[in-house]
Amino acid sequence: MNPSTIKARLSFWQLWNMSFGFFGIQFGFALQNANTSRIFSTLGANPDELPLLWLAAPVTGLLVQPIIGYLSDNTWHPKWGRRRPFFFIGALLASIALFLMPNSSALWMAVAVLWMMDAAINVSMEPFRAFVGDKLNASQQTAGFAMQTFFIGCGAVIASLLPTLFGDVLGVSNVPVNGGIPDTVRYSFYAGGAVFFFAVLWTVLTADELPPENLEQFRAERQRSKGMGHALSEIFGGLLRMPKTMAQLAVVQFFTWIGLFAMWIYSTSAVADNVFGTTDAQSAAFQDAGNWVGTMFAVYNGVSALAAFILPVFARATSRKVVHMSCLVIGGLSLVSIFFIQDKQLLLAPMVGVGVAWASILTMPYAILAGALPARRMGYYMGVFNFFVVIPQIVSGLLLGYVTTHFFGGHTISTLALGGASMALAGLLTMIVKDTAAPAA
Repeated sequence: MNPSTIKARLSFWQLWNMSFGFFGIQFGFALQNANTSRIFSTLGANPDELPLLWLAAPVTGLLVQPIIGYLSDNTWHPKWGRRRPFFFIGALLASIALFLMPNSSALWMAVAVLWMMDAAINVSMEPFRAFVGDKLNASQQTAGFAMQTFFIGCGAVIASLLPTLFGDVLGVSNVPVNGGIPDTVRYSFYAGGAVFFFAVLWTVLTADELPPENLEQFRAERQRSKGMGHALSEIFGGLLRMPKTMAQLAVVQFFTWIGLFAMWIYSTSAVADNVFGTTDAQSAAFQDAGNWVGTMFAVYNGVSALAAFILPVFARATSRKVVHMSCLVIGGLSLVSIFFIQDKQLLLAPMVGVGVAWASILTMPYAILAGALPARRMGYYMGVFNFFVVIPQIVSGLLLGYVTTHFFGGHTISTLALGGASMALAGLLTMIVKDTAAPAA
């Protein structure tokens, strides 16, 4: 074994540097999650069309993450390492897409840019999950994922609030002109593009990587595995060869992400209809609802940033799956409660529960999974695990519009409640998961 591959315990600031890029990645994701439905609606999309238009996000994740995971596992550059080339390329492309998105003048353009933006964000994000498994020993892996969750929360809080800050503090117009995107949203995406690129660049420049344990063997295996056919066989064959723990977590992930996808798609239209009393996407009230949803999302992301460091303490006292179960049930019931709230200030309360759930979603499944995966295929299996994030989103994209129209009379607040019930069910299903590793410090 190469002595340089032994995983030493990292300092707080080393954990900070290797995770800081997630601040930028989540900046981009938060702008996407809080504003995409708003942009689509402003450009003329009907509520029942939104899930189909959102399919770009999960489909690109389905295709990109396992492929990038496989490629990064089979990459080694003496200077840039294994994961960092993908961090950088994804950040560059995502920043360009963030600048393009608010300049879409037609619905088809916004959908096309969403495909580009989500693919690019996934190129950066997937190797970050494997990065923790690469660099940290078992005793620090939960802390490593918690640090990522902290930066995810911080980035998302600021990004979610940006339209409101531009409008209320800086006096930027929040009204769409001639059917275009409001300037508050436009400037927010510009800021997001810059933050995304420079935050990821910080990690690229300040974090190092461990070389493969046996570099000659690594190169020989990489030579044997060349070819797209072999790569695709390996990637999608992973569904049949995944560890038992991954299969159990897959069921939990399925119902969890139905709830999250419903929240991201329908929060703006649901709050506009149920609290602001409008379904007209060109109205000032609808755009005010969009800003308020940004504030709501800032609350849940802020709570997740704080909870990220508290949850490992509870995990040590109980178990990781008990913590995950409790958090998902709390988050699901919180989403359901939005159905009964008609005061915008009160809408902030359930976001606390959603934030607790989000912190666990970003930490516990990956910490449980990392302990069950072979180290040399960490990126590959993390990519395969992403199937169970995107498949429920694809199912939701195909079905939620129909359910909203034919079962809920077009009232998206009911679809939001359905998503909450799905998340609570995911929490109960967590008890089927076998977590063989001890909770990490």
